[in-house]
This record gives sequence, C-alpha cells and structure tokens, in this order.
Amino acid sequence: MSRIELVSRRGFLEGLMSAGALVLGAGSLPESLFAADADKAAWHPSVYFGLEPDGTVIIVAHRSEMGTGIRSVLPMVAADELEADWKRVRVEQAIGDEKYGSQNTDGSQSIRDFYDTVREASASARLMLERAAAAKWGVPASECRAQLHQVTHRSGKKLGYGELAKLAAVQPVPRKDELRLKTKAEFRYIGKDLPTVDLDNLCTGKGIFGMDAKMPGMLYASIERPPVLGAKLKSVDDAAARQVPGVKDVIVLEGFKPPTHGFFQLGGVAVLAGNTWTAMQARKKLKIEWDLGPNAGFQSDAYKKALFETARKPQKVARNVGDVDAEFARATKIHEAEYYVPLLAHAPMEPPVAVAEFRNGKVVAHAATQNPQAVQETVAAALGIDKKDVICHVTLLGGGFGRKSKPDYVVEAALLSKKAGKPVKVVWSREDDLRFDYFHAVAAMHMKAATDGRGRPTAWLQRSVFPSIGSTFDASARYAAPFEMGMGWSNVPFQIPNHRAENGPAQNHVRIGWMRSVANIYHAFAVQSFLDELAAAAGRDRVEFLLETLGEPRKYNVVADGLKLVQPGDKMDRFPLDVGRLRHVIEVAAQKSDWVKKKPSKGHALGIAAHWSFYSYVAAVVEVEVSAQGQLRIPRVDLAVDAGTIISPDRVKSQFEGAAVFAASVALMGEITAADGKIQQSNFHNYPVARINEAPRETHVHLVESSEAPAGVGEPGVPPTVPAICNAIFAATGKRIRELPIKKQLA
Repeated sequence: MSRIELVSRRGFLEGLMSAGALVLGAGSLPESLFAADADKAAWHPSVYFGLEPDGTVIIVAHRSEMGTGIRSVLPMVAADELEADWKRVRVEQAIGDEKYGSQNTDGSQSIRDFYDTVREASASARLMLERAAAAKWGVPASECRAQLHQVTHRSGKKLGYGELAKLAAVQPVPRKDELRLKTKAEFRYIGKDLPTVDLDNLCTGKGIFGMDAKMPGMLYASIERPPVLGAKLKSVDDAAARQVPGVKDVIVLEGFKPPTHGFFQLGGVAVLAGNTWTAMQARKKLKIEWDLGPNAGFQSDAYKKALFETARKPQKVARNVGDVDAEFARATKIHEAEYYVPLLAHAPMEPPVAVAEFRNGKVVAHAATQNPQAVQETVAAALGIDKKDVICHVTLLGGGFGRKSKPDYVVEAALLSKKAGKPVKVVWSREDDLRFDYFHAVAAMHMKAATDGRGRPTAWLQRSVFPSIGSTFDASARYAAPFEMGMGWSNVPFQIPNHRAENGPAQNHVRIGWMRSVANIYHAFAVQSFLDELAAAAGRDRVEFLLETLGEPRKYNVVADGLKLVQPGDKMDRFPLDVGRLRHVIEVAAQKSDWVKKKPSKGHALGIAAHWSFYSYVAAVVEVEVSAQGQLRIPRVDLAVDAGTIISPDRVKSQFEGAAVFAASVALMGEITAADGKIQQSNFHNYPVARINEAPRETHVHLVESSEAPAGVGEPGVPPTVPAICNAIFAATGKRIRELPIKKQLA
C-alpha cells in the first residue's frame, strides 16, 4: 500500500497550481500571523500609526477584515490626513487591546466611529512634522506645509518624513483647536478607489485566515456539543473513539454556567487528534447520553403559533403618537395583516475556527474574530485569569456577518489547551456552524391601519414579538432591547397623525444573536410590505404612495421623541433622521430603475421599498420574473444609497452588491427550524444560500453625493431589498408574501 501524506488545504492548492507536477506537501505558515509594530517605530505619535527613519509609515488596522475592506479604508483615512504617500504605507493588524478603543467590527460602526478620531490623530501628527521642519530651518511653522510624505518651505526647501521622525518626536502634541483638517477638495485618497492592501495576498493564496493559523505542537479538536441549548452530559463512552489511529485524547468540556450563556462555550465532548479529519471521524464514534433539559420541548411550528397569539393582543408600548384607538373606532376602512420571519443562520463561508495555547497562566490565541477584545474578556472569565493575560491575534475572516463577534469557539480552544497541556485548534464543521449558531431571531408581527378616502393611513398600529438578543446576557429577558426597537420599529418615519408601536414578550430556546442588519430585517419586511398592501388596496402607484406617506422633508431627533438610538453613544445632532434624504433615495431608485416606464405584466414586475438603518438611507427597486411553475428570477436590483461621506466608492458598492445576494438568500430560502429542541438543518442541502441562477443577475448601486458624516454601509442594503422582492412578486402575480421564505409559497 502506498503511503498517504496529510496536506494542508493551502498546500494542496499550491500543489495544484505548481507547474509540471502535483506536489503534495504541508504548507508553511508563519507562527506569528499579524502584529502591530507601530508602537516600536522611531516615532509613535498615536496608537494608530508610527514613522520609521526610512520614511515608512506604519498604520494600525484595529478592526477585523472580512471582505469589507476596512483593513484598507481606515488606513486610507489616516494616510490622507497625514499626507502620506500610500506607496510608503505598511498596514499592520492590531492584537486585541483596549488602547485602540472599540475593536468590535460589527454594527456598521467602523468608519462612523473612527473617521473623526483617525483624522484628528493624523492631523496632529502632520502638524508636528511641519513644526519639526520649521524648528530645524528656524522658520515659522505657518510657512511649512506637509505634502505627499515631505514637508516643504515656501523657499523650496524640503525634508522627507523619515528625516523628521526623531525631530517630530520631541514636539509637543498640539491642542485640538490647533488642528486643521483637510477640506474635501484637498482629499488625496478619501472618495477614491484604491486596491485593498490584501488584494495581492488574496489573489495568490497568501492571505492568512483562521483556518490557516497554527502553533507549534498543536492538536486539532472536534467537539460533540449538547444537541439542545442547556442540555447536560449524562454519560460518555469514548472507547471506540480512542482506538482511532491518531487520536491523542478525549476530553469532557464543561459548558456555560446557567442561566446565562453569553459568549461562553456550550460544552460537550472533544476529540483531540493530530489532524482535523481524524478528530472529526473519531468524534462520530462517541456514545453519549444527554439530559436534554427544558428546551427539548421547543418546536418551531408551535412556537410560531404562540408568537402570533401574543402579537394579536395589546403589548408593551414602544412609541405612541396621537390616539390610535380613537381613530380605529371611527374609521370606515381598516386593513390588517400579519408577517413572519423564521430563525436564520449566519452561515459564513469559513465556519468558526481558532487556535489557542494556555501556558503559565496566560493565553495566546489566533482567531478569525470580529472582536478580539471580547475574546480577551470571555477567555479570561472562563479560565479565571486577567484579560491582560490573553493575547488575541486577528486573522482574516472568511465571512462573519456578526457570528464571529461571539468568541465561544476561542474559549473552547483555550479551555482545551489548558486541559491538554498543548496548543489546541478547534475547527467547526458546517454542521456545527448551522446547529450551534447564535441565530437571528424568529419574529411575528401584527399590523393594522385605518385609511382615508385616498387610502392613506390615518392610524397605524404595529406589534412585534421576537426573542431578544438581550436573552444572550440576561436569561430573564423577554422583551426587545431598546436598540432592537430602534431598528425600524419605534422610529418609523411616516407622517401619520396616530401611530403606535408595541412589543410583546418571547422566551428564547436557542442562542439568539445579531446577524447582518439585525432587527431591521423583519421590521423592514413588515413595515414596507404592509405599506405596499395599503397602496395596492388604494390602487395607488407605489412610489407616489411611499413618498406621500413619508410626508414633507424634515429632520427630527428620535431621542427628543423619547425613542432609543440604534447604537448607544451616538449623537443625534450628528445623525438626525432626515426624511428628505430618505425621499431622495426613493426618487433616485425609481428614476434609475425606469420605474415609470416598466409597467407590471403577468409574471413580471418591479417592487420598491426604502429603509433607514445604521444612519444610512437606502431605497431598493427589484425586478422579478415568475414563471407559471412558480420559478423566480431576479433580473435586476437597483439600490440608491445615501451613506454620507464615502471613503471608498468601490468598497461601498461591493457591500451593497453583496447585500442584494444576502437579501435574496434570506427572502427566498432562509429558514432554520427546530424539533424537540434540536436544529433540523445541517448543511447547504437543507439550508441553501442563493446560487448564481437565483441571485440577482444585475445589481446597480447608485451612490448619492453627500458631505454628511459617514454612516454604515455593510448592513443597510439588506432590509429594503427583502420586502422589495416580495412587493415585486405581488405586482407580478397577485400573490402577497407575508411569511418568509418565499420558495415555500411559490412552489
């Protein structure tokens, strides 16, 4: 028998691409994946960058890269304000460290939260360079100007940044009121398209993802986790698993301490081996008995029924304007509808994976994580050590969508390393990923409106019921968290004299977590679908009706109305809800999609929806074709976007193009169900995502020019696209989609 060599995924691909022969060999990866060296530079004026005597500018990327381009875009902002030559910039990835501020790459916050911070830090360094040159020349600093990696004097004298590094280091840090930020006309990189810093590595297979991370002497772990949330291990027979060649150990992993699971590990039985395949195969031979606990009674159909029963009764008021009940009592026309969105899974291309080593009371981890600071905090709490003793190196992420901001998989690796006495790499399979996710909440919504003679709503009642993300951290949480209500529910911007938004209680039976767009998904689906129903009942043009319901352009501060912000800490004087901007994107989307000329015909139509989320304004027009057999095609999507100041147009467009595909997957086929507390889906055969023939054929992203503060772009494309698809289906077929996924209803 010939000898079989075990090769890495990357080694195999390198062999395939080598000339002349297929070479089988393990790929060699660096032990230290990324490390921010800015604080070791000759001049280190900020935690975000440093300057070397040779002129190299080191800019720290303290957010996680998962395809958004943030590892390039924030450094572009810094380089622009610093007047650095992009060709002489080196971007280094930060480890988890609170000195950088928040590192949670989630909630479409990166640019929004750090645009001003990074610019001010860079402007301060630029001024210090100018003052250093002025001191060397003995001239006023006002006569010196930093420009493209050097400081020039009006006499023509020049000094490169490298020459000024040590001189700038002794300059006092300027006061904030001394800084001069560049004007838009002076921007060198902001608003321009530059290749991402990872482009070459990604195209040549050199990018280091979580699956590529390794540590000397590490073992690979595959974990059989409790099949129901909160289940307890009764017994395990691991004899057969231990007999598999290559198995090193079988370890019982304790689960979280009830009642709150947070970001802690689920527990279970881990098989440790010399490679992933062996660990996974041996895991199948474990014989385990579980005490399934109270969540074993969770059934998706029964839970759905219970949610709707709650939604049909008066609940906790989140917003109240006018007198809805009085208007309903005197109304002659009342329209009611109910909407439903099932549990959804993140399903990133790269399932969770991490490697960690516990040694001498400290942990070093390499992980595909969106939040290395959460890794520090959760690992430290699980192991009973100080979070400063947890070092988290951040790799590239093969997708995230919010799943990888929850570091339970890193905790697993750290705990197993402590037990095994060696570094341990935990690899989740796709089945693990789908069955043990932090699921996007199931939601049931009840809508009711009274209308006037033109079909316009004079009273509007909306009631939502869903298990809250708050249940992740507080087992007693039953109602939505304030930020969930602020995601397209309590802040609906319609100009309706009588409006009430309510929220009912729901208990979680699986782990609930944020996913791309979060509560905006089901809230926008209900609100924008219901508005389309009112327009249809009145025989009105959808664009005209949507604009009329929004009312005249105006700004209002949702906090002043007693509502909650989407993200705690944001200031509404910076991000007021501007109905004029929302109206404008609707008009742009209608114009670009040729709404007026493309009239509905049998099986073919356009649908529209608009939504404000993550402080961006987005309108979606979707074109659909539905065959007599119920087959759905999406020839075209038009997305009009006002996200304030745009740093990288190409990256923004790519995010919205991806959002259109993501929304198609959610709307057409996304559904997670449970029976006897166990998740029924296991892989892409029963939790599919949109394939190339199901995704939008064309997506056109129309960016609105704006000088407003930059807002989010990773998530706001999804919420309006989902109802726009459903509204287009109604216009094409007369079938109203009130429950997702669509495919169950068109077949």
